[in-house]
Amino acid sequence: MLTLRGATRILVDGQAERDGDLVVGDDGRVSNAGAGLGGDVLDATGCVVTPGLVNAHHHLLQSGFRTLPGTRGVPMREWLPVMAGAYAAAGIDRSLTAATAAVGIAESLLCGVTTVADHQLNWPAGGTIGDTVGIARSVADAAASLGARLVFVRGTARDDPGFAAESADAIVEALLGGDHAGGVSPDGTLQIAVGPAGVHSDTDATFRRLGEIAARHGLRRRTQANEQVDTEIALERYGRRPLDLLAEWGWLEPGVTIAHLCDVTDAEIVRLAASGVTATHAPACDVPMGWGVAPVARLLGAGITVGLGTSGGGSNDAGHLLADARLAMQVSALVGPQLPARTVLAMATENGAIGLGRPDLGHLRPGAHGDLCVWDVSGVADAGVADPVAGLLWAAPGRRPRHVVVGGRVVVRDYRLVTADEPALAAALRARLAR
Repeated sequence: MLTLRGATRILVDGQAERDGDLVVGDDGRVSNAGAGLGGDVLDATGCVVTPGLVNAHHHLLQSGFRTLPGTRGVPMREWLPVMAGAYAAAGIDRSLTAATAAVGIAESLLCGVTTVADHQLNWPAGGTIGDTVGIARSVADAAASLGARLVFVRGTARDDPGFAAESADAIVEALLGGDHAGGVSPDGTLQIAVGPAGVHSDTDATFRRLGEIAARHGLRRRTQANEQVDTEIALERYGRRPLDLLAEWGWLEPGVTIAHLCDVTDAEIVRLAASGVTATHAPACDVPMGWGVAPVARLLGAGITVGLGTSGGGSNDAGHLLADARLAMQVSALVGPQLPARTVLAMATENGAIGLGRPDLGHLRPGAHGDLCVWDVSGVADAGVADPVAGLLWAAPGRRPRHVVVGGRVVVRDYRLVTADEPALAAALRARLAR
């Protein structure tokens, strides 16, 4: 049992707030009970408690390839070969993905992210099915050892369609076996999904084959669409826009989440809403890559659930989802009405969980998994803030949570990882990259 005592404000979900105590029971779920009579007690005096953040779109591999020369302020057509060259020089294998995932997930936890959706797009050249299973397992093991929830997305970027499908099937069987519902492990800590990079890199055969695997195992599907380059390539190659192709290929329907969506028309927003897809906003990738700003207010207004993601270190350089929530709030005024802080916090929590098909995450209503963050708002950075919940975004841009809890287990206490040694994780990645 875990009890948080004396919180200034508890953000239960996007609609409900209160103050006082919060209890997570022995089952790791939020309890209806009052103050606990035993177990761990966290003093939340002077703090705002929120649900654990859900990073709905990450590329953990890129945590080892940040601020590379030739990747800043360049078009994606130039960015891609630089990243590919860096991957080839390092050699993608399970030792690399273990090191990058450990760093990326540790950074996420330290920034308040309790669930990470990792879209793994890059695989060893000439690798086997066993190699891909080993890479998936290395990422899953890193998340488990650190205490985070992981959604591992078996992605593709020009993979052979048959190989990608066989690999996805093998990953589900190896990591989840037959004991799963909707691609989620019984304890809710590991989920498998599938997702081509987009119509700019993958063919209809890849989308259809991975769609078959998703249907067989009940998996969520995820892809990227309507960044500038995606639209340009789709028009050049097919004479059509990306959403036209996704509809034809069976990927514009419920159970699909589409990241980015910077370049969408009003008619396409209506189409997306009618299809039942969800979306992920990634402003700290889209803005520096020159893709523009997704019209989030219009997407939400049409009834589309929009989550929030950082994307990867090759475009964003940071896994700080709350900082990206702040950016999302600020840049929203460039393309429509400014998004309120609570709306963006909902995007960073429950909306992202909805896109993953996880009603058990992203809120603190009784019965939810006890994933939460304790944010200290008693210091000078928050002095004079009239609304401490909105202040989480407006004030202190580099803010980190004092405590982070996943399933009732404290994984960050007093700003430090409980489950690993942070300098050791950084040293291990440096050693692997220098190999």
